[in-house]
Amino acid sequence: MTSSRDRILDAYADLLITEGERQATLDAVAARADVSKGGLLYHFPSKDRLAAGLCERLTALAAEDAQAMRTATEGPARYYVRSSQYADTPLDRALVATSRLRQSGDVRARDAIEVASDTWLGILHEALGDIDVARAVKLMGDGLYYNALNRAAGGHPLSEEADEGLLDVVDRITRTHDGLRR
Repeated sequence: MTSSRDRILDAYADLLITEGERQATLDAVAARADVSKGGLLYHFPSKDRLAAGLCERLTALAAEDAQAMRTATEGPARYYVRSSQYADTPLDRALVATSRLRQSGDVRARDAIEVASDTWLGILHEALGDIDVARAVKLMGDGLYYNALNRAAGGHPLSEEADEGLLDVVDRITRTHDGLRR
């Protein structure tokens, strides 16, 4: 059973994703979360606090993902590219919803997204030892995510098997780079 606070954040994210920032009013969020407006205001006294709560959620979920990336047995590069699919996970929904806030000029949303992105790049840089190689792998994953998100939004999600060839490319890049470092 999810808490009222989580249901409210879920409803807010859903409205941002499907309707946009202007339609994500406090009344609409309360209705979507199936809570009274007073219940919403108890957890989030203003729309500004609601936006801050979503940014905090993204920060927490991205930190969990960064830890999984650091400790992935397949290595951070393969993990990043393999996980660069829009799968409607809590992290995916928080990232897309926060991106909608960013589009409306929310500085906290910009900062939360940039911190997550910089963290993922930092992990790749640390693992691969070369910022340009790290950026190439990150941009590969980012491009996959963008493509997967647009396909999913259009009702045509990609299967994960489609990325095996790209994972082979990641392996070649990292092997080649490792050979150059020795």
